[in-house]
Amino acid sequence: MWRMRARLAVTFIGLTLAIAGIAKAPGDLDTLRAKAARGDVQAQVDLGNAYVNGTGVTRDLERAAKWYRKAAERGDAVAERKIALMYLWGEGTAKDQAKAARWFGKAAAQGDVHGQFDLGVIYAHGTGVGQDEARAVNWYRKAAQQGFAKAQYNLALMYENGKGVTRDETQALNWYRKAAEQGFAEAQYNLAVTYEHGTRVARDEARALDWYRKAARQGFPKAQFNLAWSYEHGKGVARNETIAVKWYRKAANQGFARAQYQLALMYVRGSGIAKDDKKALHWLFKSADEGYVPAQFILGRAYAHGAGVKRNLAQSCFWYSLARPDPKKPDKERDEACSQLDSAQQLAVFIQVAKAQSALKKLSLEGNP
Repeated sequence: MWRMRARLAVTFIGLTLAIAGIAKAPGDLDTLRAKAARGDVQAQVDLGNAYVNGTGVTRDLERAAKWYRKAAERGDAVAERKIALMYLWGEGTAKDQAKAARWFGKAAAQGDVHGQFDLGVIYAHGTGVGQDEARAVNWYRKAAQQGFAKAQYNLALMYENGKGVTRDETQALNWYRKAAEQGFAEAQYNLAVTYEHGTRVARDEARALDWYRKAARQGFPKAQFNLAWSYEHGKGVARNETIAVKWYRKAANQGFARAQYQLALMYVRGSGIAKDDKKALHWLFKSADEGYVPAQFILGRAYAHGAGVKRNLAQSCFWYSLARPDPKKPDKERDEACSQLDSAQQLAVFIQVAKAQSALKKLSLEGNP
């Protein structure tokens, strides 16, 4: 069972929106331009939206930034948030995180819920401002009290981890539940973990399973994995390996390494699916490529003994070395495979290992699920 919590929601609200009321007819745009030029704030925002989306005009982020800035300077909260995003990403204007933070602050101060959430993220990560988790909590709370699910979820995490606020698992549970009841998958998953392990609530496998199922149906891979595990092992539900395979596959198809590994094992054993060593090897490689150590170790052993693959000591040494990377710590199977290679082969393998470790580190930083 996967026990790790889902991480902080950090996605800023995007610029490309469905813009109602803007037709593609040139006459409508001419009218919009005329109103915007006369200082009509809503027209300025709508014209900025048109340039962002390419609605009736060639997409032009610099012109979009121009009109958002004009509306923002007149105090329009939506425009303040949008020009903040453009400064944050350097789209249509030079990247300037400090200016982004200032404009998010202006939108947030007017009660714009997305601006409040984004300002919370800004302070939580120190983007354009000094990192200040207490201020992050303050702005998450303001957005959460307006019913914004992402903010409710982030506020719950802050309470759970004692970041910017005194650790309070009861408050964390309260805010997780509020976000979960709005359908926010990460909150549903964390609420499930809470019920599964009895953190500040009575342990309840049935409730945990219900929340895992809700998050899994939304495509959240950790929930899909835990739901599969529950079906495979009969935790809170009748054991059903066929359903377990279904959910392992859904998570595996999203690149969730442990699900790929478990799916490989199901193919090896013929559990819930026809036994298929070729497909098992396929998923084992995928899991190993994602950095899952047990999969890497099994591949090292498979190549050492020619089990399901052609015996290849260089490949065995490679996979063993990824799984057991510290050469100062003796490892009988790795050392035996690698010692049978000559010095040139060993060097080639170690170069491959270094490249693979670098790629895996990058994958981790990019947020591998």
